[in-house]
Amino acid sequence: MSVAQQDGIRTADAISYEDLYQRWEDQNWKAASIDFSADRKGWEELSDIQRRSALWLYSMFLYGEDSVADNLSPYIDAAPKEEQKYFLATQQVDEARHAVFFHRFFKEVIGAGETPAATIAYTRPQHNWGYRNVFARLDQMAEELRKDRSLPKFAQGIALYHLVVEGTLAQPGQHFIEDYFTKAGTLPGFSEGMQHVSRDEQRHIAFGVKVLAELFRESEECKEAVRELLLEVLPYAIAVFNPPNMDREYTRCYGFELEDIFAWGLRSVLTKWRATGYPLEEMPGVLPVDPTLKPEEMAARQIRLLEAGVLGDPRREPQRDPEVQRLYFDVVARTARADAVNGSQFTVQWRFLDAEPWHLVVQGGSSRAEPGIAPDADVTVETRWADWLRISRGLANPTKALLSRRLRLSGSPLKLRTFARLFERRARPLVPA
Repeated sequence: MSVAQQDGIRTADAISYEDLYQRWEDQNWKAASIDFSADRKGWEELSDIQRRSALWLYSMFLYGEDSVADNLSPYIDAAPKEEQKYFLATQQVDEARHAVFFHRFFKEVIGAGETPAATIAYTRPQHNWGYRNVFARLDQMAEELRKDRSLPKFAQGIALYHLVVEGTLAQPGQHFIEDYFTKAGTLPGFSEGMQHVSRDEQRHIAFGVKVLAELFRESEECKEAVRELLLEVLPYAIAVFNPPNMDREYTRCYGFELEDIFAWGLRSVLTKWRATGYPLEEMPGVLPVDPTLKPEEMAARQIRLLEAGVLGDPRREPQRDPEVQRLYFDVVARTARADAVNGSQFTVQWRFLDAEPWHLVVQGGSSRAEPGIAPDADVTVETRWADWLRISRGLANPTKALLSRRLRLSGSPLKLRTFARLFERRARPLVPA
């Protein structure tokens, strides 16, 4: 057991379900009692870009709170311990209260939507590709839990809900919202409510960390199930905090850069997964960057690939300059399944019709990617840069690409089977671009 795993177990063991329930009783609050009377003036005093940015961000919170409230019941049924069921019941109350709070803000301050259903419908145009896929997966997870109450499936559900949706997506956004408006004092009712929401989410995330730590200690199958879930959903999660048209003014107007929130979120997320006893750094293929990099550098790389159209919404034409290719193929090298080649050396050559060639060498349980032409490649891939990106992300069918000759592969049948295992896809997007 690694030092990180030992530290995580000690952290999780320091929390009890009884304590988490007691905190819920002690920290109760009333969404209906928040005073928004001064917030309307504060909203009107925001600049146009600040209002557009706030509408984009708060729309994700409102829809998200409503969605998780709707989807929590199967988690209660699937929880193996009574004390877990009790806490999850309190969490469902919390999520409904959060949805009421955000609906009131939209109705009374922004002036959008008389009913919760109308307000939720009002937010939908603000949801981007990454967001829609994450919450489609949450809907699907609820259906899966209704049919499968096994521990590995429950572990996947907790990982998605508590560590991805709440710990990876919601908490970083809450941090920067609270920081700005607490200092500005222009939306006092909203700031008060967000402090309550943030405190509730911290309690929920602590519960998720404890549950996963117990499940990971009990079952290697739970570890593998969660790893598979993260491989599926993290490509969407990375693209959630992606402003319309990657317009950096959406964050700059509130005093921070995209890199700030990505780096803050990475620090927080890495810490939470370490506390489960199964760090992201120890999950094969899940953290597709050098784990020794500082969070700021990891964030900068993710954002560069988002801006280049390599990650995120697939409708954008991807950039193909040398820096973008280098960052992309670093991800390829770190996510390739080195165990697929059984210890022998295996070389894949990409010959792009509209970009510079690259190759991947897998050997001895590790892999490296380099620019240029490799001699004696086992498999050669010929295609356009954009076509390959769509295929590699599961956004285009490789068989159709082969039949239409948008993709050409050369190599022996055995080598081609190894190539397929090397880049085996686990899932496809749940919603169209």
